[in-house]
Amino acid sequence: MKSTRFKRVLSVFIILALVAGWYLTIFGAGKKVDKMSDQLKYGLDINGGVYVLLEADTDATGTERTKLMEQTKHVLENRVNAMGISESTVSIEGENRIRVEMPGVEDAEDAIEQIGRTAQLRFLLADGTEVMTGDAIKDSGVATDTENGGYKITIDFSSEGSDLFADATRKASSGEVKSAMEGYVEDNAIIIMLDDDIISAPTVKETISSRSCEITSPGGFSEEEATQTSALIRGGALPATLTEVNSSVETATIGADALSKSVKAGIIGLAIVMVIMVLVYGMLGLIADIALLIYIQFILWGMAGIGIVLTLPGIAGIILSIGMAVDSNVIIFTRIREEIAKGKSIKTAVEMGFQSAFTTVIDAQTTTLIASIVLYLIGTTSVKGFALTLMIGTVCSIITAVFITQLFINVLVGSDRFAKMKFFGMNEDGTPKVKSPFNINIIKNRKKFYAISAIILILGVGFGLAKGGFNYGIDFTGGTMIQMEMGEKVDIDEIKKDISEFDLNPTIVYAGDDNTQIIIRTIKDLKAGERKEVEHVLIDKYKLDHDKAVLASEEFGPSVGKDLRNNAVKSIIIATLCMLIYIRFRFKTWKYGLAAVAGLVHDVFVTLALYAIFGFTINNPFIAGILTVVGYSINDTIVVFDRIRENVKFFKRKQNEELINTSVNQTLSRSIMTSLTTLIVMVPLFVLANNEIRQFLIPLIIGVLVGTYSSIFLCSPVFYELTRKESLSRYEIEREKALKEFKRNNGIVK
Repeated sequence: MKSTRFKRVLSVFIILALVAGWYLTIFGAGKKVDKMSDQLKYGLDINGGVYVLLEADTDATGTERTKLMEQTKHVLENRVNAMGISESTVSIEGENRIRVEMPGVEDAEDAIEQIGRTAQLRFLLADGTEVMTGDAIKDSGVATDTENGGYKITIDFSSEGSDLFADATRKASSGEVKSAMEGYVEDNAIIIMLDDDIISAPTVKETISSRSCEITSPGGFSEEEATQTSALIRGGALPATLTEVNSSVETATIGADALSKSVKAGIIGLAIVMVIMVLVYGMLGLIADIALLIYIQFILWGMAGIGIVLTLPGIAGIILSIGMAVDSNVIIFTRIREEIAKGKSIKTAVEMGFQSAFTTVIDAQTTTLIASIVLYLIGTTSVKGFALTLMIGTVCSIITAVFITQLFINVLVGSDRFAKMKFFGMNEDGTPKVKSPFNINIIKNRKKFYAISAIILILGVGFGLAKGGFNYGIDFTGGTMIQMEMGEKVDIDEIKKDISEFDLNPTIVYAGDDNTQIIIRTIKDLKAGERKEVEHVLIDKYKLDHDKAVLASEEFGPSVGKDLRNNAVKSIIIATLCMLIYIRFRFKTWKYGLAAVAGLVHDVFVTLALYAIFGFTINNPFIAGILTVVGYSINDTIVVFDRIRENVKFFKRKQNEELINTSVNQTLSRSIMTSLTTLIVMVPLFVLANNEIRQFLIPLIIGVLVGTYSSIFLCSPVFYELTRKESLSRYEIEREKALKEFKRNNGIVK
């Protein structure tokens, strides 16, 4: 009784906290708590940010110049990452220029100053003798200083750097060096300089011959001082001096209006999902809606607290994780209703339903979590944004499904008023009010499904060959960029009409503090003369001074580049292997894992085939779409396989076909419901938002549909092919183990 009363009080408290949380999310609390829209940081593709174009001062040519620019890019990436700017991008443009994009940063001058426009890191003795450069630094970090209090700076050297630093500290500590800056730097100091600025000048008392060292201060450094100094050291030396060519605060590519429409569309989609959950699952659906509202709060406040920059790939992660959050509840509700249909009491059905569903929820979400962690660790830029939001969403969905949903259902069961069939979406005779009308013989028709996939793949190859390959976007192909100062804000649609004769199919965005500049990007490779023709059309119409109007006009390399593509592929491969190992560990056989991975490979290639058939543009959103396939497909497949593993105790070996068909059909309503709710969140966004977001949603929709199809119609048949010739003895052993576990869990034997 006390336990029931406590759960009721706790549930009331959670409801009140939910209401208060949403009030703070929408309206804030004066100066104490900002509303969520002000707390979140947005990427360049949503809310603009700073970009700077830098030019390398070098006489290198050919392969040597290419290598130098790649090294410079790597150093700048380290510096930007050290600043903690999420979703930043550093890309090579033309032959000797680098563009750095920093979303969420408003002060261009401050940002440029921090990454160091011409910075060169050097280590000097007190007499000014240079002993090593930033190339000798492997890493630098911050640690708690237990001896002096506060924080200390740590530096790790390369093998060569360790030798150079040992020689430098030997000279500095021996007394043979006399300071050239007497009264300012001690004789035994090692001066660390960034360009002409001294960022630190620690003293040494003895030779340091290890691969690392520590910089300490009496009383310790403050955390901010230690972090900033460490970041500058970690940034390393630039292999070439960089000169600022141009910088700007770029406006959003989808605009504030589009973002507002996206929020409205998201609300509409969620509202539809919540209504469907109530209609299908009754009071259980209402509980799922409460858990979903709490889940969304966890996501938003978690992102704001960590300081994650929200971009379009991040939105993709949120959309996908919302579908998975609903999925966890659907799995639980399905199991509860199955137990009720077997004639069990509501209380017993709830207990056994949660017990049965718990393993499935954990397995499904863990495989998704593995994929998101690998993608975050190995991926770059937009891949990280997708993975991080998906990672947070997956953890939050487990918390809300396992704890919040379970709490409210237990409160429901403990109520005489609500512990009735109708509130659990069931008729009085124990049958569900809404049930799947399908009963598909998957195994018997498996060759038809193989044929459908084969036809799609063959068509994809055919269309790809006929069109000369995929329709690559500017992210992958590179192209031309023209930036112009128009003197005043102009109409972008009008600009597109002005240059329509060149058939560029351009992307045009505003730039500059007052949006008086425009940036024209096209995947077409325009030479100098062709670019001038485009520029003169606008110069003549708007009566501009050519010398002042054209700020930049150049060909440039793809912003995604080889690194992004290679890392995305590498991420998917490693994530797949990690999931395969996890499935092998949980399911005690490789066959489940091989079947799941076969479905995953199928989904990736079918997605590529559909892009070739319909001519969709392969760009940044495409990468997020492929990652959606990885996360969604494996999640759906695990749910089906988990049911097969559970049902094996009820079937003999010769009934393997019936085992798989029954298991797939038992989970079919759950698969359809999860896919439906995930797609519903996207549809209003597709209708209301602008073209950029629609292009982004296309791969997500394909990913959900393809992932659902393969988990139902392909992975299970593949598993059947792998197991139908399995030896009788091994099968009976597995069946006996499962049967004993079933009896033990249900109290049949102790």
